[in-house]
Amino acid sequence: MTDPPRPSIVEVRDLCKSYRRGAQSLPVLRDLTFSIPEGEFLALMGPSGSGKTTLLNLIAGIDRADSGSIRVGEVEVTRLSEADLARWRAGHVGFVFQFYNLIPVLTARENVELPLHLTALSRRERRRHAEAVLGLVGLGDRMDHYPGQLSGGQQQRVAIARALVTDPTIVVADEPTGDLDRASAEQVLDLMDRMVRELGKTVIMVTHDPKAAEKAHAIRRLEKGVMNAGP
Repeated sequence: MTDPPRPSIVEVRDLCKSYRRGAQSLPVLRDLTFSIPEGEFLALMGPSGSGKTTLLNLIAGIDRADSGSIRVGEVEVTRLSEADLARWRAGHVGFVFQFYNLIPVLTARENVELPLHLTALSRRERRRHAEAVLGLVGLGDRMDHYPGQLSGGQQQRVAIARALVTDPTIVVADEPTGDLDRASAEQVLDLMDRMVRELGKTVIMVTHDPKAAEKAHAIRRLEKGVMNAGP
């Protein structure tokens, strides 16, 4: 017996995005329509300039579409005001970047706590949440270390803990293994797979690396702003 289809957590409809260069309009995404099931690990692939990061930023509410709609969970992201969008991002999107974006003068725990400063949690509760997710990513014994005292792979795991600490609806990852050696990349990808399988998170990852994409449950390819399903 096959499993019933999972409900969609992301719905993209007729999405278009262009950028201006002088008087010229450069289309990046063209009438994209697709959905992402809840609890999926999706890899977005394609050549440079194909629109992968632009699409990721639109889904995460960092950028604005020219037309079309994006729904994440029950929220029509494309209709939110700037203030509502900022609040929504803080509570519903976890971010993982290629270069970690950790603050060097803060410890691992303090870096993970940062998103929680936008919540009503007390200092003790913030600390407890941060310590819990650092334990989850295998860094319970490194929480008082500064980024400069950690390897690249460990820093990326801190970044993943920071992405998880608010219990987000989706996690978006832009080239999360691009600055790592292969062994560290495998550890990070295994951790992201665990986020999906054990925590039920939905992960959307942009990558150029076919080996990283193999870890995902589904692959979609962008070519000149048009999407095709994998492999």
